[in-house]
Amino acid sequence: MEPKAIDWDQLHVIIDKHRYQKWGLIPLLQEVQEVFGYIPPASIEPIARAMKMFPTCIQGVITFYAGFSLKPKGRYVIRVCRGTACHVKGGRSILRMMKKELELEEGETSPDYQFTLETVACLGACFLAPTMMVNKNYYGKLTPPKVISILNQYRKPKPTESSSPAKEADDGR
Repeated sequence: MEPKAIDWDQLHVIIDKHRYQKWGLIPLLQEVQEVFGYIPPASIEPIARAMKMFPTCIQGVITFYAGFSLKPKGRYVIRVCRGTACHVKGGRSILRMMKKELELEEGETSPDYQFTLETVACLGACFLAPTMMVNKNYYGKLTPPKVISILNQYRKPKPTESSSPAKEADDGR
């Protein structure tokens, strides 16, 4: 999977939708990120012109809010909680395991853009500690086997021997 290319027509539709809204910048940026998976740096200039703002102001808003990204993220963004409750209930070992399983450090995206690994101060689900999110889905009361199971749900399916053309030929199909 590659990062989504910028569809300039689609970007301009989003910009036009929010152009005359008094407080439209944040919803505009959210929609751009939702559509493209990140806010392409090349989109800052047209957004600034449409919103009658300086590009540095747009850049400042994007970099101020942790929810916005100027870099492409993976198809699945995994957020591991580092809050107190998660820490006490074993969150550090869950994070270590995630790093090992995904072969990623915090803030990194896999070369195939399948996964991005992030940590957050708190996911607000302390009663489920330790917790993590994959995109908008929460997972709690994590254990190493449960983490492996969750990751396997999101991994690309690997070709199996039974589905290979050579195997099918051997079976007389």
